Amino acid sequence: MSPPSTTPETRLSSSLNPSLLACSADSIYPALARTRSQNTPRQSNRSNPVQRYAEPMARLIEELKKLPGVGSKSAQRFAFHLLRSTDEDAALLADAVRALKASLRLCSVCNNVTDVDPCAYCANPVRNQRLVCVVEEPTSIASVERTRSYAGVYHVLHGTLSPLHGVGPDQLRIGNLVARVERGEIDEIILATSPTLEGEATASWLATTLRGHSVRITRIATGVPAGSDIEYADEVSMARALEGRREL
Repeated sequence: MSPPSTTPETRLSSSLNPSLLACSADSIYPALARTRSQNTPRQSNRSNPVQRYAEPMARLIEELKKLPGVGSKSAQRFAFHLLRSTDEDAALLADAVRALKASLRLCSVCNNVTDVDPCAYCANPVRNQRLVCVVEEPTSIASVERTRSYAGVYHVLHGTLSPLHGVGPDQLRIGNLVARVERGEIDEIILATSPTLEGEATASWLATTLRGHSVRITRIATGVPAGSDIEYADEVSMARALEGRREL
């Protein structure tokens, strides 16, 4: 039998010390190991950058991040701004937050956020109490009031129907609205929910629910915004503008 063939590589490996072959590259090249350890990122600081700050600062940043639209960078800027502010300014802010939770409530008539019950709109004898504008949130009232063309009162739903998010009719505040309609206290209801999928579904459901009562139900008009060019209007806005046309 002929001896097994050998190559230069196999002859070189057989001539080397077996203990040397078992060594790792880091043990042979210590400088390489040091460089690798220096370039390895520290996962603890990257996973939680708030750990770089003292505990009170880190706690404030985490609480500020819970606000809508506030990320890590914005929360850090707010926190350091409060740190640099005077003790008086910080105390005023803290008192305002405490008063917000302690003093404000929902109006028993329209569900608007108020510090008195009923709210200023429901208690105003000058406003038409038989004309009700239904909106999604209390912030929507300011948008209607800026028009200076509405003299009725409001009803706040505090949301819209959204089955994907688990929001159904039971989660909306409509009980006192239905009760007022059944007592004959309302002549017209203006559905002023947003022209979104959820807003349209909410308006349609409210119209169906209240249609059996002697009350007029209307929907705010939608279409081409004032001052815009019709050339750039989308199909849905243009179709609604045509449907809501009126005589001049």
